[in-house]
Amino acid sequence: MEKKNQKKIMHELYIELVKLQKEIINSNLKLLVIVEGRDAAGKDGTIKTITRHLRPRETRIVALGKPSDRQEHEWYFQRYAGHLPISGEFVLFNRSWYNRAGVEKVMGFCSDNEYKSFFPEVELFEKMLVDSGFIILKYYLDISKKEQERRLKDRKTNPLKQWKISPIDMEAQKHWKDYSEARNEMLLRTNFKHAPWFVVNAENKKVAHTALITHLLKRLDYHNKDKKILSHNYGLVYPVTGENIKQKIF
Repeated sequence: MEKKNQKKIMHELYIELVKLQKEIINSNLKLLVIVEGRDAAGKDGTIKTITRHLRPRETRIVALGKPSDRQEHEWYFQRYAGHLPISGEFVLFNRSWYNRAGVEKVMGFCSDNEYKSFFPEVELFEKMLVDSGFIILKYYLDISKKEQERRLKDRKTNPLKQWKISPIDMEAQKHWKDYSEARNEMLLRTNFKHAPWFVVNAENKKVAHTALITHLLKRLDYHNKDKKILSHNYGLVYPVTGENIKQKIF
């Protein structure tokens, strides 16, 4: 995608996102977008791109850190529930309760019983949210092992990205296969009809942003939607199926 054309397309998509936010505010909608993915897959940049021109008062980004000692004794979903959108809000989770099925599983931060019980509990939790009027969109950003290695090396050498380095990142390549297996299990077992997953090929960050935003806007209803702008299929966002897990996910 040429740089000039990419800039024009993004400008048009930003306008559509503003239209969507007007709909969220005027109709008192509660939109929750969950962005998960491998380390260095581009979650921060994706969320920043989505929210760039949105009204801050009705837009929130939730990126929770390590739970406190008290939170470790709470109901698992409790600390996340406090950050859910209220009517008229657009909230994006940069990682979410799916930490339990990903990093916590791989790194041994939860017990086997906690991991196993997560799956029936998350289905009920998300069903309850949807039945209560929440709109949930779940995206998983995926990249190849080679691209992850390149991005992680860049974090070490780029002085503007030092804040992104974490002990977990340092283990990403070592546990690549473990993360792949945990990801596949998570996607297949939590791909609910009421809250399905969509996987994004995020090898090219800018094109991935365009594809994800286009997909997000297509999934939602709002006034004055420009269907022509959203008609392009970038082929980078696809639903979770057993066949896609085998063929398309890195």
